[in-house]
Amino acid sequence: MPEHSVYSNIKSFLEGNGIAFRSVHHEPTRTSEESAKARGEDLSTGGKAIVMKVDDVFKLFVISAAKRIDSQKIKTHFNAKKLRFANAEELFQLTGLVPGSVPPFGEPILPFALYVDTSIQRNTRIAFNAGSLTDSIVMPTEDYFRIAQAEVFEFAG
Repeated sequence: MPEHSVYSNIKSFLEGNGIAFRSVHHEPTRTSEESAKARGEDLSTGGKAIVMKVDDVFKLFVISAAKRIDSQKIKTHFNAKKLRFANAEELFQLTGLVPGSVPPFGEPILPFALYVDTSIQRNTRIAFNAGSLTDSIVMPTEDYFRIAQAEVFEFAG
Protein backbone atom coordinates (compact mmCIF):
# COMPACT_ATOMS: atom_id res chain seq x y z
CA MET A 1 0.00 0.00 0.00
CA PRO A 2 2.04 3.00 -1.19
CA GLU A 3 1.91 6.25 0.77
CA HIS A 4 0.12 8.12 -2.01
CA SER A 5 -2.77 5.66 -2.12
CA VAL A 6 -3.44 6.12 1.61
CA TYR A 7 -3.58 9.90 1.08
CA SER A 8 -5.88 9.45 -1.93
CA ASN A 9 -8.07 7.01 0.01
CA ILE A 10 -8.44 9.46 2.90
CA LYS A 11 -9.37 12.32 0.58
CA SER A 12 -11.92 10.12 -1.25
CA PHE A 13 -13.32 8.90 2.08
CA LEU A 14 -13.77 12.46 3.35
CA GLU A 15 -15.20 13.74 0.07
CA GLY A 16 -17.55 10.76 -0.14
CA ASN A 17 -18.88 11.65 3.30
CA GLY A 18 -19.35 15.31 2.36
CA ILE A 19 -16.69 16.57 4.75
CA ALA A 20 -14.92 19.88 4.21
CA PHE A 21 -11.19 19.67 4.93
CA ARG A 22 -7.98 21.52 4.20
CA SER A 23 -5.02 19.74 2.58
CA VAL A 24 -1.55 21.02 3.38
CA HIS A 25 1.47 19.94 1.35
CA HIS A 26 4.68 20.68 3.28
CA GLU A 27 8.30 19.74 3.76
CA PRO A 28 8.81 16.28 5.29
CA THR A 29 8.12 16.37 9.04
CA ARG A 30 9.47 13.87 11.54
CA THR A 31 7.92 15.15 14.77
CA SER A 32 4.53 16.39 15.92
CA GLU A 33 6.10 19.79 16.61
CA GLU A 34 7.43 20.04 13.03
CA SER A 35 4.06 18.96 11.63
CA ALA A 36 2.15 21.55 13.68
CA LYS A 37 4.48 24.31 12.50
CA ALA A 38 4.22 23.20 8.85
CA ARG A 39 0.40 23.23 9.07
CA GLY A 40 0.20 26.53 10.96
CA GLU A 41 -1.75 24.81 13.73
CA ASP A 42 -1.31 24.53 17.49
CA LEU A 43 0.42 21.34 18.66
CA SER A 44 -2.70 20.28 20.61
CA THR A 45 -4.74 20.22 17.38
CA GLY A 46 -2.55 17.44 16.02
CA GLY A 47 -3.94 13.93 16.13
CA LYS A 48 -1.00 11.64 16.77
CA ALA A 49 -1.81 8.12 15.51
CA ILE A 50 0.12 5.28 17.12
CA VAL A 51 -0.07 1.58 16.34
CA MET A 52 0.37 -0.55 19.44
CA LYS A 53 0.28 -4.26 20.08
CA VAL A 54 -2.11 -5.02 22.92
CA ASP A 55 -1.36 -8.57 24.02
CA ASP A 56 -1.39 -10.22 20.55
CA VAL A 57 -3.45 -7.71 18.55
CA PHE A 58 -2.36 -4.50 16.84
CA LYS A 59 -4.67 -1.54 17.50
CA LEU A 60 -4.59 2.12 16.48
CA PHE A 61 -4.59 4.82 19.16
CA VAL A 62 -5.06 8.54 18.52
CA ILE A 63 -4.07 11.18 21.04
CA SER A 64 -3.52 14.93 20.99
CA ALA A 65 0.04 15.59 19.82
CA ALA A 66 0.52 17.68 22.96
CA LYS A 67 -0.09 14.63 25.19
CA ARG A 68 1.65 11.36 26.00
CA ILE A 69 0.13 7.90 26.20
CA ASP A 70 -0.35 6.41 29.64
CA SER A 71 0.34 2.74 28.94
CA GLN A 72 -1.20 1.63 32.22
CA LYS A 73 -4.58 3.17 31.29
CA ILE A 74 -4.56 1.19 28.03
CA LYS A 75 -3.55 -2.04 29.76
CA THR A 76 -6.29 -1.54 32.34
CA HIS A 77 -8.93 -0.74 29.69
CA PHE A 78 -8.20 -3.94 27.76
CA ASN A 79 -7.23 -6.03 30.80
CA ALA A 80 -3.99 -6.66 28.89
CA LYS A 81 -0.80 -8.21 30.17
CA LYS A 82 1.46 -6.92 27.39
CA LEU A 83 1.57 -3.61 25.54
CA ARG A 84 4.16 -2.21 23.17
CA PHE A 85 4.56 0.14 20.22
CA ALA A 86 4.73 -1.42 16.75
CA ASN A 87 8.26 -1.14 15.43
CA ALA A 88 9.00 0.48 12.05
CA GLU A 89 9.22 -2.86 10.25
CA GLU A 90 5.89 -4.11 11.66
CA LEU A 91 4.25 -0.78 10.86
CA PHE A 92 5.45 -0.96 7.25
CA GLN A 93 4.34 -4.59 6.88
CA LEU A 94 0.88 -3.81 8.28
CA THR A 95 0.24 -0.47 6.55
CA GLY A 96 2.94 0.32 3.99
CA LEU A 97 3.63 3.47 6.02
CA VAL A 98 6.59 4.88 7.92
CA PRO A 99 6.47 6.22 11.51
CA GLY A 100 4.98 9.71 11.58
CA SER A 101 2.79 9.21 8.50
CA VAL A 102 0.01 7.12 10.07
CA PRO A 103 -3.41 8.80 9.77
CA PRO A 104 -5.97 8.60 12.60
CA PHE A 105 -8.31 6.19 10.83
CA GLY A 106 -9.02 2.49 11.23
CA GLU A 107 -11.32 0.79 8.72
CA PRO A 108 -11.75 1.47 5.83
CA ILE A 109 -8.39 3.28 5.65
CA LEU A 110 -6.21 1.10 7.90
CA PRO A 111 -6.90 -2.45 9.13
CA PHE A 112 -7.15 -1.70 12.86
CA ALA A 113 -9.69 -1.16 15.59
CA LEU A 114 -9.56 2.57 16.43
CA TYR A 115 -9.34 4.12 19.89
CA VAL A 116 -9.29 7.87 20.44
CA ASP A 117 -8.28 9.68 23.61
CA THR A 118 -10.66 12.24 25.10
CA SER A 119 -8.00 14.94 24.49
CA ILE A 120 -9.05 15.01 20.81
CA GLN A 121 -12.59 16.06 21.81
CA ARG A 122 -11.29 19.32 23.32
CA ASN A 123 -10.43 20.86 19.93
CA THR A 124 -12.65 22.16 17.14
CA ARG A 125 -10.20 20.82 14.53
CA ILE A 126 -7.96 17.79 14.15
CA ALA A 127 -4.83 17.96 12.00
CA PHE A 128 -2.84 14.90 10.96
CA ASN A 129 -0.30 13.49 8.55
CA ALA A 130 -2.36 11.74 5.91
CA GLY A 131 -0.34 8.71 4.90
CA SER A 132 2.86 10.61 4.18
CA LEU A 133 5.38 12.87 5.89
CA THR A 134 4.60 15.67 3.41
CA ASP A 135 0.78 15.76 3.28
CA SER A 136 -1.51 16.78 6.10
CA ILE A 137 -5.24 17.23 6.46
CA VAL A 138 -7.04 19.60 8.81
CA MET A 139 -10.73 18.94 9.41
CA PRO A 140 -13.49 19.63 11.96
CA THR A 141 -13.23 17.32 14.98
CA GLU A 142 -16.99 16.83 14.98
CA ASP A 143 -16.81 15.40 11.44
CA TYR A 144 -13.82 13.25 12.37
CA PHE A 145 -15.76 11.57 15.18
CA ARG A 146 -18.80 11.15 12.95
CA ILE A 147 -16.93 9.06 10.37
CA ALA A 148 -14.02 7.55 12.32
CA GLN A 149 -16.22 5.17 14.32
CA ALA A 150 -13.76 5.09 17.18
CA GLU A 151 -14.10 3.97 20.75
CA VAL A 152 -13.29 6.98 22.94
CA PHE A 153 -11.67 6.65 26.36
CA GLU A 154 -9.00 8.46 28.35
CA PHE A 155 -5.48 7.16 27.88
CA ALA A 156 -3.43 10.36 28.05
CA GLY A 157 -0.92 10.64 30.86
